[in-house]
Amino acid sequence: MATRDDDLYVSRMLTAPGLFTAGVEGPACDAEGNIYAVNFGREGTIGRVTPAGEGGVWLELPLGSIGNGIRFDRGGDMLIADYTNHNILRVDMETSTVSVYAHEPALNQPNDLTIDIDDTLFASDPNWNEGTGQFWRIGDDRMFVRVEAGMSTTNGIEIDVQRRLLYLNETATRRIWAYDLPLGGLPTNKRLLTEFPDFALDGMRLDRAGNLFVARWSKGTVAMVSPTGDVVREVTVSGKDCTNVAFGGADGRTCYVTVADTGAIDEFRTEHPGQSWWMRQPGARDRLSMGAARVNRR
Repeated sequence: MATRDDDLYVSRMLTAPGLFTAGVEGPACDAEGNIYAVNFGREGTIGRVTPAGEGGVWLELPLGSIGNGIRFDRGGDMLIADYTNHNILRVDMETSTVSVYAHEPALNQPNDLTIDIDDTLFASDPNWNEGTGQFWRIGDDRMFVRVEAGMSTTNGIEIDVQRRLLYLNETATRRIWAYDLPLGGLPTNKRLLTEFPDFALDGMRLDRAGNLFVARWSKGTVAMVSPTGDVVREVTVSGKDCTNVAFGGADGRTCYVTVADTGAIDEFRTEHPGQSWWMRQPGARDRLSMGAARVNRR
């Protein structure tokens, strides 16, 4: 793909339309640049797409499981929000073995995931029928701890590992909340980062400059939101119902977008690499851990 500056923030289809169902979500990129997203061809699958746009079914989930958000841990294994069975699934990337990493019957449905530098997970948990939501922390004991209940439909969730912040959005209210997040602790000091006047919000990811890239469901754009809550720009994608974003590519500056009504994955180039891509680079997590330890001692 071209990398000239005049190609920045111009979206195009990476895959052919209709390869994924309307439940396409995820997405996440491995160290080789492959993009993974749920429901390739049919529900209950994980699809793998190359940077050239060629894809197929990579994995069949256990019977009755349907995935949503995907993340990779520091060991390179895949973690999947299995919303039908109230699980977080773990996939050994060398053997493709699927196991239940964590289970909680009190969940509405685990929706989107974010992961900290110590592999602590946070999961959004909306109740679409009632218009409510909550979110959870899953530590190294693999137990779910409810962080907050009584919210609206919680959806996109992301951790700013440099500034020690957690972001969480609500689809129906179109609000993005910010929390302080000490390493190994629970989010505190909730405040409103920004809210949108129309349409809806879905998944979101950060670049290294601290900008949130937010899928605007039913509007067909990805909004770029600065650390101060200002909407810098919106990138128009191939359909109206974009569900989530992920960063990858050789330099981490390609943003991939899952689009439900086209059943495709779009891509566009950005100025800064994505945070998740940068965290896979040698030594990145160690440097972040030392910085977070200094912040926690203050």
